Amino acid sequence: MNKYFVIAVLGVLALFFTNFSSAIEVPKNKNIDYENTKRAYFAGGCFWGVEHLMESKKGVKDVISGYMGGTVENPNYYGVIKGDTGHVETVEVIYDPREVSYETLAKLFFEIHDPTQKDGQGPDIGSQYLSVVFYGNDEEKKTTEKLINILESKGYDVATTLKPHSPFYAAEGYHQNYYLRTGKTPYCHVYKKIFD
Repeated sequence: MNKYFVIAVLGVLALFFTNFSSAIEVPKNKNIDYENTKRAYFAGGCFWGVEHLMESKKGVKDVISGYMGGTVENPNYYGVIKGDTGHVETVEVIYDPREVSYETLAKLFFEIHDPTQKDGQGPDIGSQYLSVVFYGNDEEKKTTEKLINILESKGYDVATTLKPHSPFYAAEGYHQNYYLRTGKTPYCHVYKKIFD
């Protein structure tokens, strides 16, 4: 049998069995009560690491990797990483405000990435990896501004920008729960305590 034919068949089978679905399914064991949750949106480089570390916080019910801040409707990963859509890799944090506050989540966000890096995050360089907090109301904006002021008083030259919510688009299914599924660990996100 022709070796190129075998390679082609294996390639088609691999493509067929890879889950490129954009559908987001909440695992049944989460039992999320959406009526009592709020949502927060943070962009801090590759969404895999931000998602992974945010999910470990008590009170966080789910974290979805996706895209926000651009001009293209229904963007896909390849358009975003090429910088064609204006979006940044963002996570949607679904949380119970009775268990964890927005301020606590925003503090965690600043402690799991480098808010001083201006061109991306770690080795991921480009506009799609910038540090952004997307606020949903004046209270979230003021809370984030307060935290940035604290960081600057500690000597940090904060590059994080604040932008109002815009449409959030969930990333393709194969990006969701990446580190949980693969057993790997984040390559450019690590927790570092900053706030008292």
